[in-house]
Amino acid sequence: MADCTDNVAVPGLNNLLQMDPFLKPFEKDFTRRYTRFNNKLKSIEEAEGGFDKYTRGYESFGVHRQPDGSLYFKEWAPGAEAVFLAGDFNEWNTSSHPYNKREHGKWDLFVPPKVDKSPAVPHGSILKVVIRSRSGQLLYRISPWAKYVVRDDNNLIYDWVHWDPPQPYMHKHSRPKKPQSLRIYECHVGIASPEEKVASYSNFTYNVLPKIKDLGYNCIQLMAIMEHAYYASFGYQITSFYAASSRYGNPEELKELVDTAHSMGIIVLLDVVHSHASKNTEDGLNQFDGTDSCFFHSGSRGEHVLWGSRLFDYSKWEVLRFLLSNLRWWIEEYRFDGFRFDGVTSMLYHHHGIGTRFSGDYSEYFGLHVDEESLVYLMLANQMLHSLCPDYITIAEDVSGMPGLCCPIEEGGTGFDYRLAMAVPDKWIQILKELKDEDWNMGNIVHTLTNRRYGEKCIVYAESHDQALVGDKTLAFWLMDAEMYTNMSKLSPLTQVIDRGIQLHKMIRLITHGLGGEGYLNFIGNEFGHPEWLDFPRKGNNESYHYARRQFQLVEKDDLRYRELYNFDRDMNRVEEKYGWLSAPPANVSTQHEGDKIIAFERGTVLFIFNFHPSNSYTDYRVGVEMSGKYKIVLDSDEAQYGGHQRLDHNTEFFTEAVPYNGCSNSAMVYIPCRTAIVLANEDLSH
Repeated sequence: MADCTDNVAVPGLNNLLQMDPFLKPFEKDFTRRYTRFNNKLKSIEEAEGGFDKYTRGYESFGVHRQPDGSLYFKEWAPGAEAVFLAGDFNEWNTSSHPYNKREHGKWDLFVPPKVDKSPAVPHGSILKVVIRSRSGQLLYRISPWAKYVVRDDNNLIYDWVHWDPPQPYMHKHSRPKKPQSLRIYECHVGIASPEEKVASYSNFTYNVLPKIKDLGYNCIQLMAIMEHAYYASFGYQITSFYAASSRYGNPEELKELVDTAHSMGIIVLLDVVHSHASKNTEDGLNQFDGTDSCFFHSGSRGEHVLWGSRLFDYSKWEVLRFLLSNLRWWIEEYRFDGFRFDGVTSMLYHHHGIGTRFSGDYSEYFGLHVDEESLVYLMLANQMLHSLCPDYITIAEDVSGMPGLCCPIEEGGTGFDYRLAMAVPDKWIQILKELKDEDWNMGNIVHTLTNRRYGEKCIVYAESHDQALVGDKTLAFWLMDAEMYTNMSKLSPLTQVIDRGIQLHKMIRLITHGLGGEGYLNFIGNEFGHPEWLDFPRKGNNESYHYARRQFQLVEKDDLRYRELYNFDRDMNRVEEKYGWLSAPPANVSTQHEGDKIIAFERGTVLFIFNFHPSNSYTDYRVGVEMSGKYKIVLDSDEAQYGGHQRLDHNTEFFTEAVPYNGCSNSAMVYIPCRTAIVLANEDLSH
């Protein structure tokens, strides 16, 4: 076995330390973490015949049809006294089909075929793993590796359904190439319809994907796909990790969804939850073998006090196999292109971020409060995914700002491609809640949008699903509130509230898009200023679906102003596709004028100018420009089709002058109306 005592040198650690010399005092921490990762990887390779084989646990665990028609069942239940298989096929006899006990807590069973060589357990059969606990109790469980689980309307508990269709969906389209600029449409299949019901995979495939394509997003991030018993958990209380949620349809329909997205050039990410699991026992992982440990830490360490869920024990060999194989399952079986890892902050620290306000002091990221077993798991996950395909994308939801999280493993990092810029939406909500327009601080806005670790890429967003949930408000609702119910019609006079809301909605999203990160994210419906909030059916709202839907029909009505916001979001993405500012280096901000409420910056080959002043428009306003040449407007928030006032002439050509200004070698004079944002491209350059 690999030596677990000697430190292993981090090959590229000097790159990380040169990029951030303040990390030098923590060099030993990086070395220790890398050593633990390296030793775990070597141990797996030596004991399992390779890391590749180890991460394909789904090929042996669960149930598998053999060439002769027999079925092979396998489980890991170290605390069980005995294990049996029961179901429709044996009239729920709990003793006729016992598993054989193997080493390391594993159990297996061969079920021979019928006389006609067909499987004894046909496709669609309902099954249960029956565990006899050490106390002698019989416990009905769902296999942790179940591929499909369903719940009858009259039953609170999910059933394991043997999924082995005679004609499985065959993927027709190859994976799109990894985009240079990532524009993510965060979405939830169940709410993706105006109807008050749970929408389907097929509805999403045929009705929603074309909208996403039209809007210019090149990536979708699917939430709430891994099966979760409680719909209102938003998919964050997972019960069956290998099962695609049956409330939207069957596994083959999800495969068609992903394949159709690929045909449109859209990559698909899965919102994966490996930070915790539901407490459910009969249809979850909890107490699978009759003990409080198995997949989780026992005692208080295995409980998340705020989420009311169980916490994985990442030091266990079979837990690592289960989770790593789970990632690979979604990649291989459904052809997802990567993952957004939920709850990474909770994983990184023993305190799970509870009651902790991260100040940015580096001592917060190193020491005994860091859960290095979780950290090693995340490193193994990124190592596996990027070894399988460098184009697979991994995104970390971390609010703490852990240094190196998005640096390569060989440099001492954790290996993620991106982290979410979670401070940005909080800043916008704070501004809208607390400040008058004339008190907006341009420097503070710029600081929040640019305050990210150099060399570590961020996905930025003005709002996500978090801001849409009941108890909070979307940006559109903060801006326009009750007037959205009465004054969004073009047939009624444009009120000051609606006018202000429409203009600022566009400007907030554009400056976030242009300045805040290396990728951009939008939550389904927010592109057109979806009214109200998101609330899943529950006892507190009389099980209503009224707020658990997306009212796409609002965009289709020409007499409503929602279409104008939709148009702007679409063209913002299309202009980015042409000029590629998200994949360009960080912006050079030349102007952040508090009195004028002007922000101007260059990124890539384009110049952004924002006038946040509520009433002052400026003629012959000088802005600094580094690249000389002729500039023309390529995006203008004041266009009529975007609900603007059409105060700019798009035929105007802006020529730079060799007049240094605000630290730039050149400058140009522009007209910039109040509450307007424009993007100008250098016409002398080839795009």
